[in-house]
Amino acid sequence: MLESMTGYGSAERVEGGVRILAELRSVNNRFAEISVKLPRQLSAYELDVRDLVRSRFQRGKISVFIQLQTERDQSIPVVVNTSKVRAYRELLETVRMEAGIAAPVSLEHLLRFSEIFDSENGGEENVEWLWSIVRELLPEAADALKGMRRREGEELSQDFSARIAGIDGTLADIRRMAADNLDQIRKRLAAKVESIAARDMAYSRDRLEMELVLAADKLDITEELTRFASHNKFFLEELHNSESGTGRKLNFLLQEQLREANTIASKSQSADISQQVVHIKEELEKIREQLQNIE
Repeated sequence: MLESMTGYGSAERVEGGVRILAELRSVNNRFAEISVKLPRQLSAYELDVRDLVRSRFQRGKISVFIQLQTERDQSIPVVVNTSKVRAYRELLETVRMEAGIAAPVSLEHLLRFSEIFDSENGGEENVEWLWSIVRELLPEAADALKGMRRREGEELSQDFSARIAGIDGTLADIRRMAADNLDQIRKRLAAKVESIAARDMAYSRDRLEMELVLAADKLDITEELTRFASHNKFFLEELHNSESGTGRKLNFLLQEQLREANTIASKSQSADISQQVVHIKEELEKIREQLQNIE
C-alpha cells in the first residue's frame, strides 16, 4: 500500500486544568527530516520526540508542535522566582551603568528572561507529568498522520493504476502498428536487394539478404515492447507492496519505462508510433511528478 508524504495528525487532552495538544504536519522530502517546537518546560525532551516520530516514518519533512494552554478558569501554573528577578535586575543595572545608558531598567527588559518564572508544582515533578502525557499523545497524532498519508496514497495508487492501464493499451496499439511497419520495411528492403542484384551480378546475393535481415532486426521493437509491458506489470505489483521503500522502487521502474519508450521511438522510424510514444511519455511524466510525494 502506498503512503503519501503529505498529511496532518493531532491529538489532545485536557488534564489538571491544562490543555495539551500534539500536532504533526508532513510534506514531501527525500529523507526523514524532523523539526520540533516544544514549550520551554519540555525542551529537554526534544531528542526523545525526534526519535519517537522518526521510528514511525521513513521519509518526509515532519514538523512537530506541542502546545500547552491553561483553561480560563484555572490559575496560571507558574510562579515568579524572586531571587532570579533580583539577580537579573542587578545584572542589567550593571550593564546600564557600564554602558553609560540613562534609561532605567524596565519590566520589559526583565520579561526577556524566561528563567524568572518557575513551574508551580515544584518544577521537575510537573515537567515529568507533562512529558508523560505528551509521550502518550505523540503516537496518537502519528497514527492520525499516517492514516491521512495512507488515504492519499490510496488515491494516488488508483490514479497510477489507471494511467498504467492506459499505457498498456497504447503499447498494444504500437505492437500492431509495428508489425505492419516492419512488414513494409522488409518488403522495401527486399525490393532494393532485387534491384541491386539485377544491376550488379558480381555482388553476393547472400550478402545482400544477410544485410536485409540485420537491417530489419535493428528496426524490430518487439523486445522493447515486451520489456515495457514487464515493467508495467512490476509497477502495478509494487503499488500493493507493504514493504518500505516503495517510492524508490517505483521511481526505478519509471526510469526503465522511459528508457524503453525512448528506444521504441528511435528504432521504429514511424511517425505514427512516435506520436503514440509521446503520449506515453506524457503519462509517465504525470506519474513521475506524483511519485515525488510517495514515501
